Amino acid sequence: MNDAKKTPEAELLDHEYDGIREYDNPMPRWWVAMFWATAVYAVGYLGFFHLTGRGQSVQESFQEDLRLAREERAKNSLKEAPSEAVLSTLMADTALMQDAKVTFGERCAVCHGAEGQGLIGPNLTDGSWIHGKGDLMDIFQVVSQGVSTKGMPAWELTLQPIEVRKLVAFVGTLRGKNLPGKAAEGQSAAAVR
Repeated sequence: MNDAKKTPEAELLDHEYDGIREYDNPMPRWWVAMFWATAVYAVGYLGFFHLTGRGQSVQESFQEDLRLAREERAKNSLKEAPSEAVLSTLMADTALMQDAKVTFGERCAVCHGAEGQGLIGPNLTDGSWIHGKGDLMDIFQVVSQGVSTKGMPAWELTLQPIEVRKLVAFVGTLRGKNLPGKAAEGQSAAAVR
């Protein structure tokens, strides 16, 4: 007696290719379930990320990871006391300065203008400085300690130490641009040196 299971002739499909006929087998249930689960997931993904706008795209996630990596590198500068060299290193990181530009726009642009050209506060792009010679350490002193008689807040009281350093480095990048704006105040940095 033959134990091999024989498929009835009715299950064979009508077509034939090169002498080969095939059975009409349904897809395995696990495969069909995975197909439908994938389709439902795709619709949910489309709705969450593209229609509602609440999700974070892969590109946004990548940019956020890069920003966090830049922050981590910048925080390494906190291991050393602030100095011209440390602040110059931050200043040289263009991506970090783009992050600092956002903070400058949120905190400083009200008084100093979006490009540092001066409004209520002095023009940061010319060669004149009210306090100090325009060195990074002079800028650090003014940003962190503030100047209460001029209305400059002491940002060390409200910002994280790394944010203060990034702002100082960003202001350092504005030096020498000489953008049109508020007239020069204080002494020329060249005259003070």
